Amino acid sequence: MHTAFFLLLGASVARFLLRHPGSPSTPWIIALSIMLALLYVLGPALGAAPTLRRLLWLGLVVATWVVLVVLAPSFAWCAVPLFYTALRTLPPRAAIVLVALLTAFVVAAQLKLSHAFDPNLLLAPPAVAALATAVFVHMERQAESQRALIDDLIRTRRELAATERREGTLAERQRLSMEIHDTLAQHLSSQQMLLQAADRTWGSDPATARAHVRTATDIAARGLAEARRLVHDLAPPELEGGGLADALRALDAGPDIEVRFHLEGAPAPLPDRVQSALLRIAQGALANVREHAHARTAALTLSFLGDQVVLDVADDGGGFTEPRAAAGDRGHGLPAMRARVRQLGGTLTLESTPGEGTVLSAAIPLEPTG
Repeated sequence: MHTAFFLLLGASVARFLLRHPGSPSTPWIIALSIMLALLYVLGPALGAAPTLRRLLWLGLVVATWVVLVVLAPSFAWCAVPLFYTALRTLPPRAAIVLVALLTAFVVAAQLKLSHAFDPNLLLAPPAVAALATAVFVHMERQAESQRALIDDLIRTRRELAATERREGTLAERQRLSMEIHDTLAQHLSSQQMLLQAADRTWGSDPATARAHVRTATDIAARGLAEARRLVHDLAPPELEGGGLADALRALDAGPDIEVRFHLEGAPAPLPDRVQSALLRIAQGALANVREHAHARTAALTLSFLGDQVVLDVADDGGGFTEPRAAAGDRGHGLPAMRARVRQLGGTLTLESTPGEGTVLSAAIPLEPTG
């Protein structure tokens, strides 16, 4: 439609110059044509919403076009793209009224150009206007129906995902409860009974009491092994078969964001809970980058600094100000990261500047070896 407008405008200017060479109104025609082209170009920058600026812009475009048609009726056919501009900018009833007025003006201009009465000049412009309006209204209805369908699909998908997460959480809780009941709870119950029996017989039969204590110790060892097995089952599966560096290197933030990984310092063995915490922090930070930062690249840096390990997550997104950072801290992402780092005695810092990206840094102290 934009291309059609400029083609019609250029053709109208060329027709006027060819039909009226040396006309006194030529400078005005050229100036008004340039003004109309510039005004039309400014339209997309104002958005599609019917704001006051958008309405003033439409009024200037129509007024300039009317003056052009008065000076040179051949500019009347530029009204066809203006029909769609009015339909996109104004409410339906107001747009139809404006289209009718523009159509009447086009008919008057065409009759002025004609030396004799021509029924086509009286019927063609209204027919074109009616066709353009009908096509636009039909497309708008289809678009609205598609938007409603897409919103419904997105809402259904979110509800389904939430239901699946709840079902998965409940299933995992049920599994853990059965595991704990069948292993740890039974072991603790057996230990309690053995220790109570040892307490009752400690004075009268020390040998039997010591046997009860030894049996309780063996059961405690088996319970500890079961507890470690449960903890291992809860560890991130990404850490199986490789270390933290390999798991971080395999992370991604979606198809539109390039994730780079850097390893600095000499890698040192890390406790399982430290590896799990840093991996979860990296995953949460990349999720924030994907959902909020509008970034093109993100960089993960794992640094071994002797007495501590540091994970930095930097992006080149839009960043944010401190009030917005505090507001974002009320969500689930950053508080969960802070809780993980705090449990390990570390610190989490967040630095961001609007337009210059964000850097999240998690530093966890390491116990000295040897």
